[in-house]
Amino acid sequence: MQQPIPDLAKVIDHTFLRPDGQKSDIDRLCREAKHYGFYAVCLYPAYISYAKSLLKNTPTNICTVVGFPHGATTTQIKEYETRKTVEEGADEIDMVINIGALKDKRYDFVKNEIYSVVKAAAGRVVKVIIETSLLSINEKITASKLCVDGGAHFIKTSTGFAPSKESDSAKASDVALIRKAIGQQVGIKASGGIRNVADAQKMLAAGATRLGTSSSVSIMSGLILP
Repeated sequence: MQQPIPDLAKVIDHTFLRPDGQKSDIDRLCREAKHYGFYAVCLYPAYISYAKSLLKNTPTNICTVVGFPHGATTTQIKEYETRKTVEEGADEIDMVINIGALKDKRYDFVKNEIYSVVKAAAGRVVKVIIETSLLSINEKITASKLCVDGGAHFIKTSTGFAPSKESDSAKASDVALIRKAIGQQVGIKASGGIRNVADAQKMLAAGATRLGTSSSVSIMSGLILP
């Protein structure tokens, strides 16, 4: 196999979150992560321990999801999910905010829920998904600031499951908007619609520091050394 250029791989969370996924899909995900050197694999909690065994003695991290994909479970359930994923061996947690609570302007609730998950994560990296396609510009800014106030390590743009009519450039604009709102205080994980090298470069240029995508191999194929 040709060897990939490593820099881009080191900011990619190689993702598989299809509801019909099987162990064979996790086998493939981890095999690809080892070959390309992706920063992490992102998968459902049910596969954490299995992926951990496949990636033993590699630098690839295990990222999983909490309150996914809609964020409408209770804070207590999100805390419990987070604690269990840590016990299973997760290195990073991508949680979904309560989007309705944000829209109701229950800002203390949103911030405190984020803080509760960060605390339950016991030092693991927490990325907070704000689901940009469902938010107004002001809500995106507010949500981003609440993530920082709640102690999140990253703001993540989307689950990839919410309906969206936005173009990829609009999503890059969301990354730029978030970066402008929070400065360099935390990382930004761009997710949703990143399918090729141009998409990846666009998100990084807008201010993303991590990319979540299920098209990781296609992206890296555009960066293979001759």
